[in-house]
Amino acid sequence: MTFKQKLKPIVPQPLWHLARDSWIGLKHATQWPLATLHPWRRVSMEQLAALKDIHKGERCFIIGNGPSLKNTDTSLLKDEYTFGMNRIYLAFPDWGFTTSYFVSVNSLVIEQCADDILELPVPKFLSWRSRGSIDQPTADTIFLHSTYTGRKFAPDVRGRIWEGATVTYVSMQLAFHMGFETVILIGVDHSFVAKGKPNQTVVSEGDDLSHFDARYFGKGFRWQLPDLDVSEQAYIMAREGYKAAGRQIVDATVGGKLQVFPKVDYNTLFS
Repeated sequence: MTFKQKLKPIVPQPLWHLARDSWIGLKHATQWPLATLHPWRRVSMEQLAALKDIHKGERCFIIGNGPSLKNTDTSLLKDEYTFGMNRIYLAFPDWGFTTSYFVSVNSLVIEQCADDILELPVPKFLSWRSRGSIDQPTADTIFLHSTYTGRKFAPDVRGRIWEGATVTYVSMQLAFHMGFETVILIGVDHSFVAKGKPNQTVVSEGDDLSHFDARYFGKGFRWQLPDLDVSEQAYIMAREGYKAAGRQIVDATVGGKLQVFPKVDYNTLFS
């Protein structure tokens, strides 16, 4: 047993959380100079400034990676603005088109899939924390200063933003930054076959049953188990942030378990 494991049971929980958050906050503070002044980030902030309110008044779809995607007619999205996340690109050959934007802030995903990601012919939003996995960013690679702490909804993503334990929340903040009035969720099942301690890193032992493609986190892939409780807290922040601005997020996921956003029938969204 490590010293940390011995100490945790005897330290009052509020004090333990305060110490943990203070330590994480200190680590992030030391990262601030590079996350603000590094040439890659300076270029990224200029790109983000150019994207501010570029889609004002329009709608977009944030596409999750749940199994429900297999029961969703994604061909209807070909001419829509879309955000794809993590290994969504596995679906592109079958769809015959790519998403408008791509987002990934999970260090393990970026580390293991960097080459695939950089080849995507769309703007790519990646966590600054994972820059070490990128030898040379493409012109359309944009680094976000996304972190595990600092719980808030960021209407402007040029500065530090909270990840909310899910890349979907990051995409919601990006969509707001770009001015989208209505965000529609699909494939956000908010349920996983894989069980275990939230945020624990595991190695897949076989086909992935928690996502739309068995290869998604297939055998040998390292990934982190979901933290659905924290994700819900983030989604509530997003809901309220959009509502305060007279905008909305709705959920068109087929059979999804998430209950934070108003539900809509996916097939009624297209004329």
